[in-house]
Amino acid sequence: MFCKKVDLFELNMLVCINFKESPVRHNYLNNKDILKEIHKSKNSYCCFPNPADNAYDMIILDVAKINKKNIMQARKDRAVRLTKLAHEEAVAADGVKRKMDEFEVKLKDVKDTDVVFRVMTWEHVPVDDVKSRKAAVKLLEEEGAPHSEYDDDADVDFSGSTKYVKCNFPPFFHYKVDEEGNPVIVGKSHWKGILEKGEFNREHGKMTAKLAHMFIKLCERYATRSNWRGYTYNDEMRSQALLQLSQIGLQFDESKSQNPFAYYTAAITNSFTRVLNIEKRNQNLRDDILEMNNLTPSYTRQGAKISATAGGSDGGYDD
Repeated sequence: MFCKKVDLFELNMLVCINFKESPVRHNYLNNKDILKEIHKSKNSYCCFPNPADNAYDMIILDVAKINKKNIMQARKDRAVRLTKLAHEEAVAADGVKRKMDEFEVKLKDVKDTDVVFRVMTWEHVPVDDVKSRKAAVKLLEEEGAPHSEYDDDADVDFSGSTKYVKCNFPPFFHYKVDEEGNPVIVGKSHWKGILEKGEFNREHGKMTAKLAHMFIKLCERYATRSNWRGYTYNDEMRSQALLQLSQIGLQFDESKSQNPFAYYTAAITNSFTRVLNIEKRNQNLRDDILEMNNLTPSYTRQGAKISATAGGSDGGYDD
C-alpha cells in the first residue's frame, strides 16, 4: 500500500489552525475578574438613569468630601481606568497584544463633570424600629462603651444608635458635579424605579452566574488542599462554605480593600473549620456514650489514649 505524502508546510498550517481553534484557558479566580463580577452583581440592585454612571472613579464616605482635590484625583483615576478599558477591548477584539500607550486617555480630555463619586450612605435605607430600640437600650446600659462603625451584620449607622434594615451590601449613592461644581445624585443602590419617586428595594437584583461559578471553583479548589481533602465529610465542608459565600459574597467593601480573593478565602476557611469542630464534638460525644456502655470507641479515641499512656510512662524518671 502507498501512503499519501503530506507536505511539511501543510502539516504546520494544520497544527497552527487547530491550535488557534482550541479554547484558550482563562483564570477566573483573580482579583480583577472577581471585582468585575461583584460590580455587575451590585449594579443589578441599583438604579442608574444613565447606565454609564454605574462605574465609579472614587469612593468617599461623605458628600462634603467632593472638593477640588478629590475631583482632580478622580479625573486621574478615570483617565487610567478608561485607558485600561480601551486596551482590554482592543486586545479581546483583535486577539493580538497591543501597547497601552496607543489607547492612552489624556487628563485634559476628562472633565470635572464626567467623574463619578461613590458615597457610602444609609440615607435612603428604612429604619428598623425593633433594632433601633434594642440598640438604644444597650447604649443606655453601657454608657461610654466604645462601638464600631459597623456591626457584624453591617446594618448599623455611624451614630451607633440607629439601626437600619439589613442590606446584602453596604448602600451608597453615586454623585456627579454640575457646571457650577454642585454635587448631583446620578444613582442609588437598593433602589427600584426613578431616582426621585422610586422606592427602596433589596430583592430585585441578583448575583451574576459567573460570580456564582467563581464561588463554586473557590470551594472546590480549597477542598482539595492536603489538610482538608482526607476528611470523610469534605462534601459537607464544601457545601457549608458555598452557602456562606452566597450570603456574604456581595458584602465585600471596595473602599477598604481591592483583594476579594483573600476575603472569600478567609470565609471559606472559617466555614471549613466550623464544620470540623462540629464533627469533632459529635465524635467525642459518641465515644463518651460508647465508653459509658463498655463498648469500643473510635480509633481516634483509642489512639489518643495509647499516646497519652505512652507519654505518661516515658515522662517519669526516678533520681
